[in-house]
Amino acid sequence: MPAEPSPGLAGGIPVRSAGSNQRSAAARRSRASATNAVEVRRSARRNRTVSAYREGDRTIVLIPARMSEAEEQRWVGVMLDKLAAQERKRVIGDGELAERAERLSAQYFEGRARPASVRWVTNQNTRWGSCTPAEGSIRLSHRLQGMPEYVVDYVLVHELAHLLVPGHGPRFWRLLEAYPRTERARGYLEGVVAADRLPHLPAAREE
Repeated sequence: MPAEPSPGLAGGIPVRSAGSNQRSAAARRSRASATNAVEVRRSARRNRTVSAYREGDRTIVLIPARMSEAEEQRWVGVMLDKLAAQERKRVIGDGELAERAERLSAQYFEGRARPASVRWVTNQNTRWGSCTPAEGSIRLSHRLQGMPEYVVDYVLVHELAHLLVPGHGPRFWRLLEAYPRTERARGYLEGVVAADRLPHLPAAREE
């Protein structure tokens, strides 16, 4: 199924909840290199909270306009750590991915879809997932890692259905109707694709 690069999710925490420990410049550079760029956006309307989210290969950090440079640097480090921790929690390994596929097959297809292998791959930048029915193999793009579970499950169900019906005809789509979050997941993925195609313009106001 078609795909495009996806932005990550954000988290917001009160400014007062941060510890007083300082992050070194080297540590900040190391964390920033994982996402290629960090953009800090200040807002006069933001008084007490800091939040951050992934936008393609960039990390956007939203902070109050009144913050000092030292506070900004410290909070960039805090939010990079927070996002990285959230993303580590969401990522599941190939073994768990295969177990999830087995459960989904049992729940929606009475166990009839039996993949020989289910794994993450990093070479699928234009597809969310793929299936080779003759081999019984299912591959999911690593870009799905960090997305909501129901979205990952939808892609798994989609590829499991291909083990039963190779094409995208009416019978295939009837199979997908068994998964109750099909439309919601498709809308999420379509939104990701649309957002990625928008130009990255500087924000004049808080987003």
